[in-house]
Amino acid sequence: MGELLGLLKVVVVQGKRLVIRDFKSSDPYVIAKLGDQVAKTKVINSCLNPVWNEELTFSLTEPVGVLNLEVFDKDRFKADDKMGHAYLNLQPLVSAARLSHALRVSSGEMTLRKVVPDTDNCLVRESSISLINGEVVQSVWLRLCTVESGEIELKVRLIETRDGPSRMAMAANTGP
Repeated sequence: MGELLGLLKVVVVQGKRLVIRDFKSSDPYVIAKLGDQVAKTKVINSCLNPVWNEELTFSLTEPVGVLNLEVFDKDRFKADDKMGHAYLNLQPLVSAARLSHALRVSSGEMTLRKVVPDTDNCLVRESSISLINGEVVQSVWLRLCTVESGEIELKVRLIETRDGPSRMAMAANTGP
């Protein structure tokens, strides 16, 4: 495992238009993975538009990875059914944090970067990465893959370790 950059706080806000995996509905939950770290939301019974508003916490280390999400339908008597998967590349978030240190901005609100949907990500629409009172924050809607429909909303925050800002600033100030 590489050097610790900080904590990644991921709020799994909600799902929309999730697929039916039971008779008329589904009992969805989300499993989030970052490297070998795994966290899971609670199950929302009989709902295709669930609201979790649940915060999951991960250690973010170099090299920066990808946050993988899998949505499942909880079943009582058989294996849980897959309801799709998505991922979020965390490199833009870390790059934006490095930019905030290079700019030496720590208060107020400022958009640092925009990320647009393309073939290399699961974004439904453009996403902004902002600096809000010293925290780097990104709100995203991700399209679920390998299913007919479904989207997941996340709010992601990077909480840097005490060493993180100085290390990130040094990385921002050194050229290739």
